[in-house]
Amino acid sequence: MPGPLIPKKFPKSVAKTNTGKDGESQAALALQKKGMRIICRNFRCIAGEIDLAALDQEVLVFIEVKNWPAYGQENLMFGINQKKQRRIIKTAKYFLSLHREYNYRSIRFDVILIRPGEPIFHLVSAFTESQ
Repeated sequence: MPGPLIPKKFPKSVAKTNTGKDGESQAALALQKKGMRIICRNFRCIAGEIDLAALDQEVLVFIEVKNWPAYGQENLMFGINQKKQRRIIKTAKYFLSLHREYNYRSIRFDVILIRPGEPIFHLVSAFTESQ
């Protein structure tokens, strides 16, 4: 008798991947204009992915970028739910285990929303580990 059926994960479509990368590039430029220094893009590990990591003076900032043409700020809580937040936090901890030069900095988790034809929305300190 065959084992249980496990649904296959299909790779992201090329269009979705390009949309995400375009959004991350726009977000990185906006952050650099604010004086932040991008130190990493698309950090991945088994726990998850961090779109951008940046230094905002002495603060290490992990940034989730949402490039949503159809949804607005009011929908961010659905896109960055508790499960997603925990994955980002676990990934950030792994990042810090590899990059010990940042271990003594304060840490912040931001979210950036990009919608065509609108200004970039930057939510500073969008969530914390203690929430």
